[in-house]
Amino acid sequence: MHAAQRPMSFRVVAVVALLWNLFGLFSFYTNVTATPAVIASWPEAQQQIAAATPRWVFVAFAIATICGVLGSLGLLLGKRWAVPVLLLSLLAILVQFGSIYAITPTSALTGVGGAILPLCIALFGLFLWSYAGKAAARGWLH
Repeated sequence: MHAAQRPMSFRVVAVVALLWNLFGLFSFYTNVTATPAVIASWPEAQQQIAAATPRWVFVAFAIATICGVLGSLGLLLGKRWAVPVLLLSLLAILVQFGSIYAITPTSALTGVGGAILPLCIALFGLFLWSYAGKAAARGWLH
């Protein structure tokens, strides 16, 4: 079965999604490999958040970023399996940020402004999963 003709916007969304998620994977790598010396160079609030974040939260971070990259690659390749992989990424994003805000002093240290990036990440994850689902429904994925 051949996928229906995909519009140019599909490829643009898929490429942007892959680049976005590769940046997320880089962010994961830099956070996981940050040495005490590197962490000491961060702003005080960031240091406090890092100290209060349990290591298990990085499992959700890993799932979110790795599934984001794989799902975006699947989308770019026109694969139907991108839909559940992007859903797993979205769920991991929600667990990651939900846990950080529930367990650490992030909210008190960063205020409302600190929630902007996590909210944008979650919304983009929701958009990608939704877009992939619509692409599958339109026959653009096989």
